[in-house]
Amino acid sequence: MPKINRTYTKRLNPRAPLVFDTRTLRPGSMRTEERTVAAPADLGAGMIGIPAGADLQLQVRLEGVSEGTLVTATVTAPLAGECARCLEEFTSSIRVRLQELYTWDDDPEGDDSDGYQMHGDLLDLEPALRDALVLELPLSPLCSQDCAGLCVECGARLADAADARAHAAQHMTTPDGAAVPELRKEP
Repeated sequence: MPKINRTYTKRLNPRAPLVFDTRTLRPGSMRTEERTVAAPADLGAGMIGIPAGADLQLQVRLEGVSEGTLVTATVTAPLAGECARCLEEFTSSIRVRLQELYTWDDDPEGDDSDGYQMHGDLLDLEPALRDALVLELPLSPLCSQDCAGLCVECGARLADAADARAHAAQHMTTPDGAAVPELRKEP
């Protein structure tokens, strides 16, 4: 019985914002492009991410090589998240550089390689872009490097307290409930 290939490949839309046409690239040639595209959905990790639809600034260099196309890109994206210490929402930005080789899709039965493949003369930058951006996101994002966080006793945001150290000392007690006087002294 003949083998039936039941894998259906998704056709790339050549007009999609993260799809690049490489027909004019030959080994040894290069082209650069700058684009502003809307961020795809679900670019985030835990407490921080890139808002869907936000503007991504792309600077892309496409180089024709014998194996396919070498893509070198720099992306600047806005971030929105929640501080891991004080739980306040904040915004920031991230700049990520990536370099990936897109190889020719010569195996009609589907290659199990770990890299990215061309779809004819088209390459889809979204998977590589997603991988690079999400891997660069901080696991514990901070609104500022010196964020004092929350009071462990009352939950007040220590950055809003006039003196974070004095506020923390107000809640310090011994096991019998008496206040710890030496921590209340000013240094």
